[in-house]
This record gives sequence, C-alpha cells and structure tokens, in this order.
Amino acid sequence: MDYRRAFRSAAVGFADLISRIPAKSWDAPALGDWTLRELAGHATSSGLRQVPTVLSTPADEITRATPEDYWLLARAVPPDVLAAARAASDEDARLNAEALKGDPAGVVGNLVGQATQALGRAEDDALVETPAGGMRVRDWIPTRTFELVVHALDVAGAAGTELHLPPEVYADAAAQAARSAAMSGAGPTVLRALTGRSPLPTNFTVV
Repeated sequence: MDYRRAFRSAAVGFADLISRIPAKSWDAPALGDWTLRELAGHATSSGLRQVPTVLSTPADEITRATPEDYWLLARAVPPDVLAAARAASDEDARLNAEALKGDPAGVVGNLVGQATQALGRAEDDALVETPAGGMRVRDWIPTRTFELVVHALDVAGAAGTELHLPPEVYADAAAQAARSAAMSGAGPTVLRALTGRSPLPTNFTVV
C-alpha cells in the first residue's frame, strides 16, 4: 500500500478505536506501568501530534535512510541515552494523557486531521528533521504508521475491543518489523518463527 494511504488508514482506524473505548476503561492498567489513557497519550504523541511539527522542520542531510534505520538507532545508542529517552517517553505519555481527558475521540480526531493535512502538503523526498535525525518524508512516515498500528493493538487489547484496519496496513507494519529484524541480524530467527520451525526467544523485539 502507498505509504500515504497506509498512514491515513492507520490514523483513521486508531481514531475509530478511541471513539469506542468505554469511559470506565481509561484509567485501567494497559502496557507496563501505563494506564490505558497514558498508552493512548503516547500513541497520539508519537503517531499523530508530532507529525505536523516534523514535516515543517527541514533537515540539511539524511541521517537515517530507511524506516528500518530509524528503529535500529535504539540498538546503537549507549544504555544511559536509551534510559533517558524512555524516561522522556514516560513523561510525554503522562502529559498527553491529560489532553485526552474530557473528549478523547474529539482530541484524536482533530490530531488525525492535522497530521493528514500536513502530510498532504509534504513532498515525498523532502528532508525533515525527525527525533532520529534527517530523513525523507517517505521514509519517516512509515515509522509513524508502525507506531499507530502497534500501539493501537496495545490499546485494543487493554480495552477489550477490536481494532479495524485493512489487511494491507498490517502487512506493511509486519514487513517493516521483519526488515528491521533482518537488518539487526535476527532475520533467520524471525523467519523460522514465522514458518513454525521454532518460537521467538523470550522478550524478543525489533524495537
């Protein structure tokens, strides 16, 4: 699927999911130490809220040439830098959770509109400054689609409801994960798991 269509589909599917979460579920445990509201806050921040800002911030050079390069960065930074990034992510989740109080569906719907409009104005090969460095728009946006899909699945699981996305969106996210695994040296491990030869190692992740 075209990366623009995939992002829009993931964003609309995420907004639909948020609109169906019962009010009583928002403060329930979700992922790690996050409540469902904090998880959704993180997803809206990483997958939607930052999109207009990044797309309007030009970069001078390409630092990460592919979506997979973006995810591999976490494996290359020193442990203390990674720990600081995770702490910042926790704080960001809490801050964005506050914005979801009152009318979560309305807030997310507005963010979807802002993000998709910003993407509509961006050129495929424009260089933009992302949290990982300079990237082309067509290489960075798939990482936002991935964030939305993965965290929407987290939200749906925690809320006990279903996520409705086109199969092609799941296929794009799964392919991105598989390519990231291959580039990190775990290609054989993932391929054997996907073909039923052996299970994935405990706590295995590509991000």
